[in-house]
Amino acid sequence: MTRASGLVATPRAGAHPLARYRSEFPIFRDRVYLNTCSLGALGDRTRRRLMAFVDEWQTRGAPAWYDAWWDALAELRDRYRRLLGAPPGTVALAPSVSAALAAVAGALDLTQRPRVVVTALDFPTVVYQWLSRQRQGVELIVVPSPDGVSVPVEAIAAAVDERTGVVATSHVYYATGAIQDLTSVAATAHRCGALCVIDAYQSVGQIPLDVQAAGVDVLVGGGLKWLLGGPGIAFAYVREGLVPDLMPLGAGWFGQRDQFAFNPTSLVYHDDARRFESGTPALAAVHAQLGGLEYLEELTVPRIRAVTAALTEALVARARDAGLTPHVASAAAARSAIVPIPVADPAAAVRRLAAEGIVVDARPGHVRVSPFFYNVAEDHERAIDRLAARAAH
Repeated sequence: MTRASGLVATPRAGAHPLARYRSEFPIFRDRVYLNTCSLGALGDRTRRRLMAFVDEWQTRGAPAWYDAWWDALAELRDRYRRLLGAPPGTVALAPSVSAALAAVAGALDLTQRPRVVVTALDFPTVVYQWLSRQRQGVELIVVPSPDGVSVPVEAIAAAVDERTGVVATSHVYYATGAIQDLTSVAATAHRCGALCVIDAYQSVGQIPLDVQAAGVDVLVGGGLKWLLGGPGIAFAYVREGLVPDLMPLGAGWFGQRDQFAFNPTSLVYHDDARRFESGTPALAAVHAQLGGLEYLEELTVPRIRAVTAALTEALVARARDAGLTPHVASAAAARSAIVPIPVADPAAAVRRLAAEGIVVDARPGHVRVSPFFYNVAEDHERAIDRLAARAAH
């Protein structure tokens, strides 16, 4: 890839107030980065926290477990739950969203209510959890999308009945960026006695979220994208009143209440959501996430949402003016900072932009462009102009 220092935008005069953080993300020194929906950019604070862990590993070795590293796990659980508006003891750590979802899904007894309702727009991880349980009698109901962008809550409601045990869907649909109304989805599930399970991987960090106000039962997310923590760290929120009723099948020693008793004859789960944890956490990822959360907590998600919403609307308008047709929700309030743009060969378009120092992502039929608080308008303007120029040939 060629260096693109001549292409990189610095915040223009009168840029949004969060653009001052851009200098803490070194990737912008020689690239235009518009791919947070796949991987958040590495910030200086994340790197510092990660290097502090490496230094502890080098200088202290295993004894660091007994204070610094053990405390880091507790700190991360607490900071996650505050970000979600969740009470203490309701968040468990996991190495991935797939693992987090599997830990909770495997604890659910669906023998009396075997139907699980998902949508055609959910990320495959959400669907695979239930497909893998079909041999146990789980019946999967997939609600189609009428427009390929979102799924009306009414359509989900029509698929839910007295045999439904779980309604599992996304807060933000990964391929279109459309935002789902969590409160309505939760109410729809609860009306028929089902649980509401939400994949928030593409929302938490960019869209304000309060799990208690929304009324969801389970919500999973992770550090890879909008939480700026990189790969290897995720979480599961489980509603406080639900935790004692669930006993994970895939148990690990971190889910054991007296884990240092090393008792091979007895499994006693933690009283709180830690029962859904399994093996030794990836401590490098834990520390990276703690650094990434510094940005979210300092900026606050509502402020981030205000900035990214404005950038998103400017991006959509620029694309339409250039003759492109962004595949987004019709209402601005239902759009997140993920903008899919149909192109003939998305993978080739992504490679061409990368060669010019512009980083975006591809999904079937589309190029995904995703601005965050560290982006400025010049970023998406350059990306859109180049996509449009290619489309015109």
